[in-house]
Amino acid sequence: MSEVTAPVADATGNWVDTHAPSWARPYLRLSRFDRPIGSWLLLMPCWWSAALAAGVARDVSQLPLTIVLFFIGAFVMRGAGCAWNDITDRDLDARVERTRSRPLPAGQISVAQALAFLVLLALIGLAVLLQFNRFAILTGIASLAIVAIYPFMKRITWWPQVVLGLAFSWGALMGFAVTLGRIDPPALALYAGSIAWVIGYDTIYAHQDAEDDALIGVKSTARLFGARTHRALAVLYALAVMLIGAALVLAGARWAAWIGLAVFAVHLVWQIKQLDIADGALCLRIFKSNRDAGLLLFAGLLVDAVMRAA
Repeated sequence: MSEVTAPVADATGNWVDTHAPSWARPYLRLSRFDRPIGSWLLLMPCWWSAALAAGVARDVSQLPLTIVLFFIGAFVMRGAGCAWNDITDRDLDARVERTRSRPLPAGQISVAQALAFLVLLALIGLAVLLQFNRFAILTGIASLAIVAIYPFMKRITWWPQVVLGLAFSWGALMGFAVTLGRIDPPALALYAGSIAWVIGYDTIYAHQDAEDDALIGVKSTARLFGARTHRALAVLYALAVMLIGAALVLAGARWAAWIGLAVFAVHLVWQIKQLDIADGALCLRIFKSNRDAGLLLFAGLLVDAVMRAA
């Protein structure tokens, strides 16, 4: 394959470009280790759920280890998911300005090499999953069906972000599965709230490619909402806050968790007010800021768990 290792259009100036060996760069870019924001967003529902479940159990003794394992698992499995997405989308990516320099459409690695790397990442993810109880292992494996179908959704529905939400929010179930060995109503409410959040922030992200997507026939909520995006985000984010609030009520959370949710909600309002869907760079910055929103909520849930376990 080509020896060219130029970075993709929206991923310059990071550690992969400046420090990683040249032979490793295409694989690191394939798995988005040069752009970890997606891994952080996949991780947030995991950490929320782990902290909320620890609060329900009134036991934080296993929470530090769970947090670390979820961190490793989220980064590895997001990498595997991106590899799968790029394998299935390589022809479409070649027709979009922002993605045409990704490793596969740019010819930096072959499909066979990408598949081999995907398998390696999946095996690492499996090793992490096997540290948990049987119920959690089966729950984690069940998410793979959603991950497998996601790349194809943009071809058949205007709502591919819903399927992404189902996949990226799965961690909201995993925290309860790992900590309690079951999925309680608070986990289901947290899952639903996270799905609404994911649909919202990925709509913002998708506005970067709206024009190219229209040209090649790719569907998204960004194209569906268009000029109504601000109103749609208001509904989605309000739904997210209400459903996560329901999870807190069902879990018997205390004031610290509610402060975390309130700050999370304020951040989402700020996003809507700042957003200009015609400004791709701004869309990317606001999308990335959702990591901070998620961490603010996690901080509240973590303090709540520690207080309830004391």
